[in-house]
Amino acid sequence: MGQRLLVIEDEPTLARLLSYNLIQEGFEVDTEDHGSAGFEKASRESYDLILLDLMLPGMNGLDILSRLRHQGLTTPIIILTAKNGEAEVVQGLKSGADDYITKPFGVSELLARVTAVLRRTSGGDEGVLSDQKDGSKIQLGELEIYPEKYEVILGGQSISLRPKEFEVLLYLSRKPGVVLTRDDLMNAVWGFDYIGGQRTVDVHVSSLRKKLELDPDSVHIDSIRGVGYKLVVNKKRSASHLL
Repeated sequence: MGQRLLVIEDEPTLARLLSYNLIQEGFEVDTEDHGSAGFEKASRESYDLILLDLMLPGMNGLDILSRLRHQGLTTPIIILTAKNGEAEVVQGLKSGADDYITKPFGVSELLARVTAVLRRTSGGDEGVLSDQKDGSKIQLGELEIYPEKYEVILGGQSISLRPKEFEVLLYLSRKPGVVLTRDDLMNAVWGFDYIGGQRTVDVHVSSLRKKLELDPDSVHIDSIRGVGYKLVVNKKRSASHLL
């Protein structure tokens, strides 16, 4: 039995095209053309991946995405957006989308993105952090990271991070004080075959920064213009160490 995909798209021609090409690749595909119906189906049934248009009747794609993530749904979601929809892309990534594709797009690009996201989220991509399930605890000043549990504590308080935010922080924490390029982060967290832009990295780092503002004097992320990012730990408060 092939992997199950849900396509939530209200433009009939595009929905048929998506469904046909995905079925040809061996996927099982369900389609919905209304936002509310798509949300209900995504909430009720089990899928390996969801393709979600942002402009939908009944309930828009961003609302669907936010509500699904709020419910705890971890199914990978690729959002479909218009060519001039950069603001929507940023909001979608912040809300928990795994990737995006801009209309109009070719079938080969669509299939490449679907395959890449499924490989990453199923643990089959060697480019993604491979040791995040070891039992170690990483401590950097007041920051405690538990890779096995996807748990972060800062200054004694738990911080809720989305999976990709956690993986970005985990990668930065393994090289504190070292400048890591956007390409470094993209390859480590999203995989070498990720075909999205570096904007994805910037959005996740920006969101992560806001969550670390709980104790900015202990740890924060610096931007190195034109290069990338580094995790900075205030060593006057406590030394960093790996347990």
